[in-house]
Amino acid sequence: MREITITKREAGQRLDRFLGKYMPEASTGFLHKMLRKKNIKLNRGKAEGKEKLVEGDQVQIFFAEETLEKFCGKKETEKVRRTLNEEQLRLRSQVRTLFETEDVIAFSKPSGMLSQRADKKDDSLNDYLLDYCAERRKMTQEVLSLCRPSVANRLDRNTSGIVLCGVTMPGLQALSLLLRERLLEKYYLCIVKGCVKENRKIRGYLKKDERNNTVKLIQSPEQGAAPVETWYEVLGTAPEASLLRVRLITGKSHQIRAHLASVGHPILGDYKYGDRSVNDRLKRECHVNYQMLHSCEIRIPEGRKLPAEGLSGLCIKAPLPEPFVRVMRRWGLEEVRE
Repeated sequence: MREITITKREAGQRLDRFLGKYMPEASTGFLHKMLRKKNIKLNRGKAEGKEKLVEGDQVQIFFAEETLEKFCGKKETEKVRRTLNEEQLRLRSQVRTLFETEDVIAFSKPSGMLSQRADKKDDSLNDYLLDYCAERRKMTQEVLSLCRPSVANRLDRNTSGIVLCGVTMPGLQALSLLLRERLLEKYYLCIVKGCVKENRKIRGYLKKDERNNTVKLIQSPEQGAAPVETWYEVLGTAPEASLLRVRLITGKSHQIRAHLASVGHPILGDYKYGDRSVNDRLKRECHVNYQMLHSCEIRIPEGRKLPAEGLSGLCIKAPLPEPFVRVMRRWGLEEVRE
């Protein structure tokens, strides 16, 4: 028999989901059968699997050790390290920790790094997070597998700035709630083509083209198109470019990039939605080949009770990366200081 004591990291999830993580090689049907036959118990009593675990709960598994090892698979063995190439190591060196509690970490992601892997060979901020927890917090592979730390909000590969990550189950649940109920205030800085003269709130309907991984903005409701709303204020202007502070009121894939392009002010460096000739000039003169879009600030409202502590009323800011400042200077825009 093996007995597992639930810690704060695992608390808050259903028993059956916890068991699925602990024994990834066992089918859901098998686990529920073992619960019915009392081969798996919670606090030495019969359990159904839907019970929500709390810190201090004890799970008893009445399997032969050989059987248990088979169902646990390789997760209890030592970590398998991937070899990172020079570019991946360079990007990792640019990640900055902005905020950290037991439950949540906020990183500043550099442009060029994925938030999550698209392919097995990729490296991502999510992989960096797992390594960070293993190395800095001394979390074992077994602990990491039972409550998998993960990024909560994703940024496009070529967008820099704040990414929130849940480390414990309470942290993951708190961030999920904030994102699901749109309680986070998310602000971005961007440099766009043209002279923008006034602040504006723009609305529309965003429709995704899965084949080309792009979106388009339409003005009337249509099947498969989601309503979107973006607000921006002008921080600085020049004849050929403007610096904007953008607030995402809704949060859809490529929303800021497509929305600004739809009103004639595409983000500099954005080849998917922008002006190729302007972007080529930017690349040639400033040695920058990604869009000038930076997640600079996230605010969490006060007063909302959350599963994780230390988040209510929090404001997280990410400093501008050096290439962004370089482009601002090139186009005659004054750097923002708050």
